[in-house]
Amino acid sequence: MQVTETLNEGLKRGYQFTLPAADLAAEVDRQLAEAQPNIEMKGFRKGKVPMALLKKTYGQRVMGDAMQKSIDDAIGKHMQEGNVRPAMQPKIEMENGENWKEGDDVVVNVSYELLPEIPEADLSAVELERLTVQPEDSAVTEALENLAKNAQSFEDRAEGEAAQSGDQVTIDFKGMVDGEAFEGGTAEGYPLVLGSGSFIPGFEEQLVGAKAGDKVNVNVTFPEDYGAPHLKGKEAVFETTVHAVKSPKAAEIDDELAKRFGADDLEALKSQIRERLAAEYQGASRALVKRQLLDRLDELVSFDLPQSLVDAEAAQIAHQLWHEEHPEEHGHNHCSIEPTDEHKKLAERRVRLGLLLADVGQKAEITVSDQEMTQAVMRQARNFPGQERAFFEFIQQNEAAQQQLRAPIFEDKVVDHIISGAKVTERAVTKEELEKALESLDEV
Repeated sequence: MQVTETLNEGLKRGYQFTLPAADLAAEVDRQLAEAQPNIEMKGFRKGKVPMALLKKTYGQRVMGDAMQKSIDDAIGKHMQEGNVRPAMQPKIEMENGENWKEGDDVVVNVSYELLPEIPEADLSAVELERLTVQPEDSAVTEALENLAKNAQSFEDRAEGEAAQSGDQVTIDFKGMVDGEAFEGGTAEGYPLVLGSGSFIPGFEEQLVGAKAGDKVNVNVTFPEDYGAPHLKGKEAVFETTVHAVKSPKAAEIDDELAKRFGADDLEALKSQIRERLAAEYQGASRALVKRQLLDRLDELVSFDLPQSLVDAEAAQIAHQLWHEEHPEEHGHNHCSIEPTDEHKKLAERRVRLGLLLADVGQKAEITVSDQEMTQAVMRQARNFPGQERAFFEFIQQNEAAQQQLRAPIFEDKVVDHIISGAKVTERAVTKEELEKALESLDEV
C-alpha cells in the first residue's frame, strides 16, 4: 500500500492510499485459499473445489471484502503509527469508484482534521469569586407560609356571597361548539380554583362574582395551539351551574403542618427548610463560579479549532434553538436551518472549552465511576415512570446515550478540580443579590 500526503494545512490532513492491483489479487487469493478447505460444491469433495472455480463463483464478493480489509488495515496502521487523533470520523472516498474495474489499482482519498495540541496554562492563577448566602429567618418564614398555602383547605362562604379569585367553586359544565356538545367538554361536581389557570383562558374569570345556585354561560375561544385539533380556534359556550363557593383557608403553621410534610415537629421542619435553602444557594453560587471559570478559561487559552467540530456544534445549536422557538414541531421534517454568526461564535467557545476541559481531565486522570453513572441513569429513569426497565436497557445498549450522561458528570468533576486549585475569594451577599446575579447570567 502506497501512502502519499495530499494536504497539510493547519489541522487539516489529506492522504492518498494506493492499493496495487497485484496486492489486491494476492489478498483475494489468500482469502480464497483460507476458505477453500471448508467449501463444498456439487461435483467436488469438500475442500477440493478448484481455485479457478472458486474465483469465478466467489471472486467478486471476496474482492469487495479484500478491498475493504486492505483499506481499513492501511488506514488503521497509518493512524496508529502516526499517533493520529482525528477530531471526527475521517472522510474516505474511492477515486473512480463507479468506473473501477478488476485489474486497476485501488486509489482511496482520506481526509480529516486533527485534534489540536492544548497549550499548558497556569490554572492556579485563575481568580474567582464565590457568593455566599446564609438562609435568613425571613426566608424560612416565607417557605413555611408557602407550604401552609399549598396545604390550604376550603370553607363554604356565607350564603349568597360571591366567588372571588382564589376561591374554589364546585361546578357542573357542558361545553358546546356550534350548538353541539363535544367529547371531554362535560363534567359534574368539578372543583375549580379560580385564578389557577387550569382551564381555557377566559373561563375562570367569568365565574368571579358567581354565587352558589347561579347558572352561567361561559363564552370562550379555544387557543390556536390547543391539543385537540378539532377544537383549535373554535368558539365555545359552557353551560355552567355553580353548586358551591368556598374561600381558601391556609393551614396553621404548627407541628401538625410539619407532620404533613414528613417532619417530627415545627422546629424540625424549619431545620429541613434551612438546609434546603442553603443547598439551593450553594447550587446557585456554584453555577456563578462555573460561569466565571469558563469565561476566564476562554480568555486564558487560545488554540486552533477543528472546523468540522465547530460546524457540527453550530448546526446542533441552531437546530436546538429552532425547536425551542417552534415547540409544536417534534420531528425533523422541517426546512434547512442555517447557523448564524452568533451560533458559530457560541460553537467556537463550546468546542474550545470542551477540548480544554477534556485535556485537563485526562492529565488529572479524572474519570466517571460506575456508581456515578448508575446514579445518573436512575435519575433520568424517573422521567419515564413505568418504563424504567426499558430505559435501563436502552442506556446499556447505546454508547451515545451513555456518553450523553457521562459528559456533564465528567465536566463538573473537571470544573471542581480546577476550582479547588484556583484562587477563590468569598463574599457574603443577600438572597436578592444572588438572584440578581443569576438573572444576569441568564441574559448572557
